[in-house]
Amino acid sequence: MTSTSSILSEPLRLPCGAVLPNRLCKAAMTEGLADEHLRATPRHDTLYRRWSEGGAGLLLTGNVQVDRRVLERPANVTIDMSDAITHDAEARSRLARWAKAGTVGGNHLWMQINHAGRQSPRYVTMQPLAPSPQQLGMLGNFGKPRALTEEEILDLIQRFARVATVARETGFTGVQIHAAHGYLLSSFLSPVTNRRIDAWGGALENRARMLIETLRATRGAVGADFPISIKLNSDDFRKGGFSNDECLQVVQWLNAEPVDLLEISGGSYEQPALVGHLGDASTAAPQRESTRKREAYFLDYAERIRAVAKMPLMVTGGFRLRETMEAAVSENACDMIGLGRPLCTHTDVAGALLRGETRELPAFERGLVLADKGMFSPTSRFALFRQLNAFGEIGWYYLNLFRLADSRGPDLQRGALSALVGYLLTEYRAAARMHRARRARA
Repeated sequence: MTSTSSILSEPLRLPCGAVLPNRLCKAAMTEGLADEHLRATPRHDTLYRRWSEGGAGLLLTGNVQVDRRVLERPANVTIDMSDAITHDAEARSRLARWAKAGTVGGNHLWMQINHAGRQSPRYVTMQPLAPSPQQLGMLGNFGKPRALTEEEILDLIQRFARVATVARETGFTGVQIHAAHGYLLSSFLSPVTNRRIDAWGGALENRARMLIETLRATRGAVGADFPISIKLNSDDFRKGGFSNDECLQVVQWLNAEPVDLLEISGGSYEQPALVGHLGDASTAAPQRESTRKREAYFLDYAERIRAVAKMPLMVTGGFRLRETMEAAVSENACDMIGLGRPLCTHTDVAGALLRGETRELPAFERGLVLADKGMFSPTSRFALFRQLNAFGEIGWYYLNLFRLADSRGPDLQRGALSALVGYLLTEYRAAARMHRARRARA
């Protein structure tokens, strides 16, 4: 990969000994490209080859699920060892082709491993699994979860480890354990969603137990020389939720574990700070004024975490200017910069930043193409309209990601309402295909 003298072009050696060729990462974004059997497809190969050739030193996949019953969306790639078709020879061959395509540029490709927990929509499952039966109330789209038994918790820990083993065997160069954004491991950390009174709930040490045990099982499965990353909320931004102070304590516990890269993010479906949106005002925790104003959403929090973290640190969300990215690394606020939505329209922007050909990421932002001013704006006082706008924006990026996977260019003129409708139709069709395939195998 071509580079300049920018600090972003410098390699990063990880604690396990692996070396990332530069400081830019294509952050994890759910792809929705799996087939009806939840296996990788040639569309993954096309998309990740384009991103690999785009110049980022690290690519993180969208969240690969460990449990076919509870998905983040119907077209998630899933490696469920209880389901023969998602880990047979053909499924592994597909994963190997994905890994090969995603590393053609000399970069790393890490599989992000996840369980959706209570954030699995009704059109995937009517009864999600979670630490406690705390339902997600968003437009009636999520069922009431069932609390996991301890036996199921122990099984899920081993599922993460087994999927990491498959990732290594099929050519991925690392894994990331997703413990952010309100998914299963994140919901164990939060006292709002974890109301358990056993050894997996209550005090923070108990709430963090599933994350720590999952990390230990995964490290035991893949060995000391294979990169393992953790994605962690800096704050849930929800009243009574997992706080920044609790995050600092969890990071101190993670210091004693073999973590190669800690990615800092924040929020959940209810408080979607991860995409720069305001959620339900009645449940939102106050944010620092500087956090709301600064370019990178979580940089303030990362600076606090940096003071205690011993492992390399990555911040994702909101970066736009090359100078801001360089300052964050040179001032030791973080070691890696995560880039997300801009790569849904411009797959080569990382290389352009490294070569000095651009200083600013493309910003097809809310209020420009994605939403009208007034009641449908991101700052509308009507929570329903804010949610619709947020889903429309997400749909806009997903539809462009599909175009990239089909070897096409982005459509920068599509509006938010059209994107929302197109995205939902795609989701429901994928869900129908998935359910038909499940019934055929039953």
